[in-house]
This record gives sequence, structure tokens and C-alpha cells, in this order.
Amino acid sequence: MSSFAHSLFLRVLRAWGEGDLATALLLAKDVAATEPDHIVYREAAVYLERVQREGKQNVYISPEGFGAFIRGGGNIGLYSNTSDLLRDVYEEYASFSLLDVGVGDGLALLPALIENVHQLDVIEPSAAMLANTHDELQARNIRHRTFNGTLQDHIKQAPFGEMRWDVAQATYSLQSVPLPERPAMLQWLGQHTQRLLIAEFDAPDFAGDLFGNERVRYFIERYKKGLAEYDEANVASSGGVVKQGFLMPVFFGGFDLSAARTNWEMPIDNWVELLKDAGFTKVETKLIYPYWWAKAYLIDAQ
Repeated sequence: MSSFAHSLFLRVLRAWGEGDLATALLLAKDVAATEPDHIVYREAAVYLERVQREGKQNVYISPEGFGAFIRGGGNIGLYSNTSDLLRDVYEEYASFSLLDVGVGDGLALLPALIENVHQLDVIEPSAAMLANTHDELQARNIRHRTFNGTLQDHIKQAPFGEMRWDVAQATYSLQSVPLPERPAMLQWLGQHTQRLLIAEFDAPDFAGDLFGNERVRYFIERYKKGLAEYDEANVASSGGVVKQGFLMPVFFGGFDLSAARTNWEMPIDNWVELLKDAGFTKVETKLIYPYWWAKAYLIDAQ
């Protein structure tokens, strides 16, 4: 990655962030021509051409793109290892109750489940994904209750009543809780569970300028690895769908000043500190998987 191409691409991101799509696309084509073998620059130019042609609403994180993404590339190892570590915890109990916050379609939960879960409650804001999890749990005859909403909604509505769980878990979901709301969420979980398992990425803290050189370089280098996992040479059937239907929209979403943020990642050490502030006295971490974006860890708080 030459310094010239990097500085030019930085101008692409600034133009995009300010809503100047025409300039962003023109500059992106120049960068791609300068370094045609650079996968981020090449895919960026393709993505911006699609946005100019079809608009953001038609290309931003398609369900097909996300579905192929989450079940391919490094996510295979990431979720397999996550489920294995969850199951290791489950096996410590003869019988226990479990709350899953942000269960999604059960990609981490379902492979981990064993027969000793006597009560399972799941929370998920996506009705479609929750329905998939519910159907699978029913097919397995696993007793469970579901709540369609966020953790914040759940706390306000108390759909399961005043309940405590032996174990609560959140796999790659608490990053969607805004930072100012996070301490209260963790305190609530601390009051309603004996043990909290959190799977999250050890993402750097990029405070300050959205277009800071360190942040931009991190995005470029990490997405270079992520995109390569779904390149046509590796995944001929779904690589294009993932790259243009999910990864590049997410990449550019990180620099879109007009888009509301949907997640707030932070270093694992910050999670540990917040958990201790919330009243957990024993907090341990274990590496889950060296994921392309950032290493994933399981935080075990009691």
C-alpha cells in the first residue's frame, strides 16, 4: 500500500462521509487504477459505482450477503470455537437456567446446548432471526421462552417477570448497546444472573477523528484480510455477494457521517473494567479465535 494510494483513498472516504458520492467514486477509480491488485481499493470502486447506480438502500447489507458472510470464511472457526467454549461452561452444571441476550438465529447457542438446561430464555430484536431460533428449539423439544426486542426493551417490560438465571450470555451482541447505556445494562445483568458470559472482539479504541490515519489504516488492513476470505478464488459461489452485499457496505458505513451508529466496539480490557464496576468480582478472559477484524475473547464474569 503506497503512501500516495493511501492519501488518495483517505480523500475517497472523506468525500463519501460528506455525501459527495461523485467525487468519492472518481477518486476511488483512480486509487483502484493505481493499485489494481489491492482488494480493498478494487472492491471500493465497485461498491461506489453500485451506490451511484442503485442508491444505498438497494445495496446496503443484503440478507443474502449477511447470510453467506456469517456462515463462511473465518466465521466458521469463530462460531465453532464460541459454541465449544459455551458448552464447556454448560457442562459444569448438573442443571441450570440460561438467558441468551441477542441470540440471533442461534448460530452460537444451538450447537452448544446440552440436556442440562432446564430453562432457556432468549432475547433478540430481529423478529425473523428469533423465529428461526424458536423453530429450531421447538424441533428439539427444548423448553424456552422468547422476547422480540432489545435488552433495554426487556428491562423496561420484564416479559419473564422478576427472574434470575444461573447463567446469562451475549455473543457479539452487547456491542450494539450504546456506551452511555452499557454500565446500567451490565449492572442489571449482574443483579439477575450468577454468571455472565460475553463473547466480543478486542477492537482498538479509536477515539477522536473518524478519518484519523490510524483508524483508516486499521480498516484497510483488516478488511484486506476479511475480503480475501470471500474472494472469488476462495468462494466462487458467494464471494461477490458477501463482498458487495455486506463487507463493503459495512466498511463504508464506518465512515458515513449521515448514518446512525449501530455498534460501539471497545477493547476487552474495557469490558473487564466495566464488569468489575458492575459488581462482578471474578472476571476471566479466554481467546476464542484470531478473527480477521480483531481477536475474539470469551469473558467469564461471576
